[in-house]
Amino acid sequence: MAGTPRPWRLAVLAGPFASLLALLLAGLLVLSLSRLALVAWQWQRVQATGILFEILVQGVRADLILLGYLLAPPLLLAPFLAQRRSFALWRAGSAIWAGAALVFIVFMELSTPQFMMQYDVRPNRLFIEYLNYPQEVFSTLWNGFRTALLLGCALTAILGVGMVRLMRRTAAAMQPWPARRLLLVWPFLCVLAIMQIRSTTGHRPANPALFALSGDPLVNSIIINSPWSVLEALRAMDNEARSSEIYGEFPRARVFHDVKAAPWLRDIAFSDPELPTLHVQQAAIVRDKPLNLVIVLQESLGATFVKSLGGLAVTPELERLKDQGWWFEQLYATGTRSVRGIEAVVAGYAPTPARSTVKLSLAQRNFYTLADGLGRQGYHTEFVYGGEAHFDNMRSFFTGNGFQKIVDIGDMKPSFVGSWGASDEDLFDKSLERLGQLQAQRVESGKPFFSLIFTSSNHAPFEFPDGKITLHDKEKQTVNNAVKYADHALGNFIRAARKQAYWKDTVFLIVADHDNRVYGNSLVPIKKFHIPALILGADVAPRRIQQIASQIDLAPTLLSLLGVSSTHPMIGRDFVKDGTSPGRALIQYNDVFAYLDEAGATVLRPGHAPLAGSYDAVRGEFAARAAPAAQARIDQAMAHVMLPSLLYREQRYRVP
Repeated sequence: MAGTPRPWRLAVLAGPFASLLALLLAGLLVLSLSRLALVAWQWQRVQATGILFEILVQGVRADLILLGYLLAPPLLLAPFLAQRRSFALWRAGSAIWAGAALVFIVFMELSTPQFMMQYDVRPNRLFIEYLNYPQEVFSTLWNGFRTALLLGCALTAILGVGMVRLMRRTAAAMQPWPARRLLLVWPFLCVLAIMQIRSTTGHRPANPALFALSGDPLVNSIIINSPWSVLEALRAMDNEARSSEIYGEFPRARVFHDVKAAPWLRDIAFSDPELPTLHVQQAAIVRDKPLNLVIVLQESLGATFVKSLGGLAVTPELERLKDQGWWFEQLYATGTRSVRGIEAVVAGYAPTPARSTVKLSLAQRNFYTLADGLGRQGYHTEFVYGGEAHFDNMRSFFTGNGFQKIVDIGDMKPSFVGSWGASDEDLFDKSLERLGQLQAQRVESGKPFFSLIFTSSNHAPFEFPDGKITLHDKEKQTVNNAVKYADHALGNFIRAARKQAYWKDTVFLIVADHDNRVYGNSLVPIKKFHIPALILGADVAPRRIQQIASQIDLAPTLLSLLGVSSTHPMIGRDFVKDGTSPGRALIQYNDVFAYLDEAGATVLRPGHAPLAGSYDAVRGEFAARAAPAAQARIDQAMAHVMLPSLLYREQRYRVP
């Protein structure tokens, strides 16, 4: 070893485990430097938590867990491949594995800042989901984040080459051990790896929830690392049918009892034990003929863009319309993704920590939606979207659950196409064409219709046609300008529809799927779940709904306004029938669930005790209370987060 350069003497001492030791040390260095950079970048929020020391120390602990997982596969193979007769294979294989692992770590850490800027946390399950749609994602990155994309790819390539060279040098210095020494040391290394992965003497191994040391989700995510965050998301996706169980156990009988105790459900007869939430909803309005329904699901339109709801003045058309129908002043989205908004608005389905049911296998058939229910009542049902309907599995979910026709960009001749498809004006032009055709069919056959229209112009990278609006921001491609353009297109659509014969026979719902970006230093940034909703058209008289409401309350309300009595499994509230009871909202933010009502918010977190807090809707501030949450409120929150998971798992969210 005397002739070996000093930096590589450690590789010689490590013998057949040199590449694995290099992976451990280089991985710790890269992850620690990345964390320090993130701490410096987000110093204001890190400083506010007062846990800098814990962030750094627990961060190393989280890094060791990740590296333990990455070390385990080759370590398990060492007794078989690290023998002298197969050492050439082991030398090459362990070096390739370690090099690939380091490139993966580098790539994920370099991807982190841009993801954090958009979602306020490290890459998680959403990062994986978007990989299923490379065309849309690449187009978005290229048109909206080109510099970051090119810089990230370049740095990944440069650092990746460096890591590969490191592994080559390490492998070249690697020497085999006698079989006896190998077999004596190997069990000791396996025990160390197991301890490294478990990182606790508790009953269960450590998981990311253990590192939630502050009330700021972004700071908590800095503590862990992006590769582990993504790998844990992959693991959780295999257990989505029982996703709500991360909050603890709760008796099955109590789930149904507590949910049905809501004022709008307590007097309803639930007569089918096989379908525990199935019931008959009698429409509060009796009509000779049911009305048509048009739902305009607005992409990323949070209350932060509506002046009368405390936001920016970039939605003048919506502001003018709000006095012409039912205006919800305290409506909250159930989540942060479009598919979560779809399941809430279209299916009346409450949120879970799992992915939206739009993407889950057991919900692709025989899962209740408004289209399914109205189709049984003789409605024509269709979905109109300016992009490709396969995105986020929408086409499969919709066609399997009651939507009779899908209209997407392939059926249009748009004048402007962005990364996410046709502009909102092109979308609404096609929608007006379709509504005219459906009205002609209704005149001929008496068949009412339901059309779901999903916009996309207000989506990063915020592309829209020139010369349509007076820009709010000097730079064109900003979220504020995109919202203003989307509002402009919406206003034109409503003005055109109002002139048509079907207006007097049609209820229109305008509602957001979620806000543009959900972020903040609160455990649950409730303010960023506040969204606008407006019901107008037909004989809908102006009304202000001031109670707290959820997206899942919209579908039952619409059924009453349409004059449609039906059997369904939705637990939402019919505001036509009950306009006075205090309301509630159900909010899912990553793996945190909040039950919000006028008394405050009860927050459920995996691995932590439930938290009680107050919410100031005017200021948009959530404040945790020192006193523990009352058991009755914990039970209420647990019942509402357990119910949808149970109904999905047992396939009981359907109409026979």
